[in-house]
Amino acid sequence: MTKRIKPPFRADHVGSLLRPKELLKARDDFAAGRISSAELKRIEDSAVRQVVKLQEDVGLQGITDGEYRRRDWVIDFKYALGGVQKLDNVVKVPFKSESGDVEWSFVEYTVADKLSLKHTIFGEDFKFLTSATKGTAKLTIPSPSMMHYPGGRGIDRKVYPETEEFFQDLARIYAQEIAALAKLGCSYLQLDDTSLAFLNDPRRRAAIGEGAEKMHVRYIELFNASIANRPAGISVCTHLCRGNFRSAWLAEGSYEHVADALFNRLAVDGFFLEYDDERSGGFEPLRFVPKGKMVVLGLVTTKRAALENKDDLKRRIDQAAKFVPVEQLALSPQCGFASTFEGNALTIEDEIAKLRLVVETAREVWG
Repeated sequence: MTKRIKPPFRADHVGSLLRPKELLKARDDFAAGRISSAELKRIEDSAVRQVVKLQEDVGLQGITDGEYRRRDWVIDFKYALGGVQKLDNVVKVPFKSESGDVEWSFVEYTVADKLSLKHTIFGEDFKFLTSATKGTAKLTIPSPSMMHYPGGRGIDRKVYPETEEFFQDLARIYAQEIAALAKLGCSYLQLDDTSLAFLNDPRRRAAIGEGAEKMHVRYIELFNASIANRPAGISVCTHLCRGNFRSAWLAEGSYEHVADALFNRLAVDGFFLEYDDERSGGFEPLRFVPKGKMVVLGLVTTKRAALENKDDLKRRIDQAAKFVPVEQLALSPQCGFASTFEGNALTIEDEIAKLRLVVETAREVWG
């Protein structure tokens, strides 16, 4: 097969990468007032250039900035939206891991006014990335459903008494953001989502209660409205995640519950799917994937340092190809290596080895 020149690529990755110690120290120093914002930016710029080179040296076509300027994959975006107001309360969420529970925390927020786009979120970050790479610059942002799941958390009902009005404004804001990113030259955009993965978990649906069984359909409609008018030339993908914080997770379950609607109705170009262990179920839901859609198999875990066996990866690709043609498949790690600044329980050397394994395996499978 020929090399793909349009995203997603045969060898790809989700986006976030482990932060180097120098960058983590700089963020701490800035928070403590020991360095200026200008010095922090200088250190961030240098770190981004280095992580761009890391990806290019490994052989990846899609290049991110590692999300190095963010604290968190989702919260930074939410806080940047007009109408969102931070509160004084800190919310703690327990994650499960192989070594026990860990707590992810964030400052609670409310949608205290009508949503607006104050500026192109991550626009300056993306412009710097494009200046630093000759590859295809890839930007990741949270999916629109992350502003609602679960059950409209944080929405002031005096501002948005009707959920549909909130969804309409949210889709409009996303359309504006995507159009602005396209003007900056963005041709590869990934909308990261946990809702459509979490809703596969019966326990998650039971906790939400009424409406949970069909909630994924409404989120797909919201997603489609948000990207319906995307400019020509921009490839949009989504990554479905069951939770990723310090090698821990939140949800489990096959994609079966959402698969038919997900693959046949969601108007994206590609799906990045977690498939690194039994928590994700089997490949059977891929039978719903229509022609023309790409599936990026997340077979290489980012939660553990142990390196996968290349022959095992090839066998799993063959198994997936029983349900969707192999020409519609690609390979990636299962999630980001650092969805939050803390990162998962790996070293940067482990990360490089896994990215290199993805590239080498993809070359041998697809040519």
